[in-house]
Amino acid sequence: MPHESPLRKRHEAYSHHPRPDPNAAAHRPGAAVGMRAAAPDPQYVAYGPLNDLGRVRCELLATFGDLEAEYAAIRKGAGLFDCPHRATIRITGDDRREFLNRMLTQELKDLQGGVAKPTFWLSRQGRLVADLFLIELGDRLLVDLDIHQVDHTVKTLTEFLFTEDVEITDASSELYHLAVHGKVAQAVIAEAGGGTSFDLDALGATTVRIAGVEVVVARLDQTGEVGLHLIVPHDRTEAVWDALVATDEKLGQGKRRVRPVGWHAVNVARIEAGVPLFNIDFGPTNLPHETGQLHDRVSFTKGCYLGQEIVARMESLGSPKQILVGLKPSRDLLPVGGAEVFSKEQQGMDRQIGMVTSSTLSPMLGAAPIAFAMLKTKSADPGTTVLVNAEGEQTDAVVCGLRFYKPVAPQASSAREAGEST
Repeated sequence: MPHESPLRKRHEAYSHHPRPDPNAAAHRPGAAVGMRAAAPDPQYVAYGPLNDLGRVRCELLATFGDLEAEYAAIRKGAGLFDCPHRATIRITGDDRREFLNRMLTQELKDLQGGVAKPTFWLSRQGRLVADLFLIELGDRLLVDLDIHQVDHTVKTLTEFLFTEDVEITDASSELYHLAVHGKVAQAVIAEAGGGTSFDLDALGATTVRIAGVEVVVARLDQTGEVGLHLIVPHDRTEAVWDALVATDEKLGQGKRRVRPVGWHAVNVARIEAGVPLFNIDFGPTNLPHETGQLHDRVSFTKGCYLGQEIVARMESLGSPKQILVGLKPSRDLLPVGGAEVFSKEQQGMDRQIGMVTSSTLSPMLGAAPIAFAMLKTKSADPGTTVLVNAEGEQTDAVVCGLRFYKPVAPQASSAREAGEST
């Protein structure tokens, strides 16, 4: 069954609705009534593998037709992102923290309500089963993960339950995911929640009421700006979405600083911010040490967990065979995902040293091409020059860290402050 967004009609309505334009000029379409012309139809992109019948299992909204404006919303205001590619596991029972602590790579036995943590779920061989974002709420724990990993994760975690007071449930049909990324993301939640203040620390979690609905909000910054991840009752998604969109009337000050955005804008921002993603930049064939996310998701001071011996052995050996790195092409050529990377020093069969996993043109770097690539560790030292295929040619590229952009502006923490700062 396809994983469809309940917001498809909202996407079309937003795209086709004429925008107020206080600066309309006579030569612009719609200027006679002070309105911008409606945008093109929203565009979608397939996400993840096809099903057994060769059909798309999940589609993401790619863009509403104005990628530049959508990206600007993330960097200057707030982008509202529909997330049909995310799933939810609900875990309840008094033993849930102790059980998960024995299973997952993070230290979790003292996890308190209102705290969120990213972590890995590994196989016995130390390979990734899933990249999980745990949200502890005091009476239950929610797990945010890729929709394509939910069935296997529920199955494999449940197999380790014996007498523990733990219940693991796939709640993806009940709960839906939205996200708000941007400098005024917290002000959006404050305004949508009735104008009260809202200020959530990194990796914090709480519940708020939006449109009369209890919404779980957890903070995980993935674009170089504040990132607030919302989990809402599936049958109330439209009402919550409408309330979020409506905040632009106050926070945007007529400049459309709070707007729905598509995957393309979020993808540009997260690559700039150095945030790789499971099923895109790394996946089930990888070890934690290869992902570039090791120290955000793995504790080396806790007790045993599944796959721990492999992780500890890799740590003692010093380096994996391959590792995810950043690449800066020296010419104005953009390598795409899957592009081969070669050593400038070696020849023959060993010349290929890796492959590009993600790439974009970076607005924050003057539209310069940037990329992530999984490279053999011996060729992955920062400053190393490699060759990468790009746009039918080959260009030099310099190996660097994953992060290309660091935010500089503070986050406004209330609707009033956001209005003043914009």
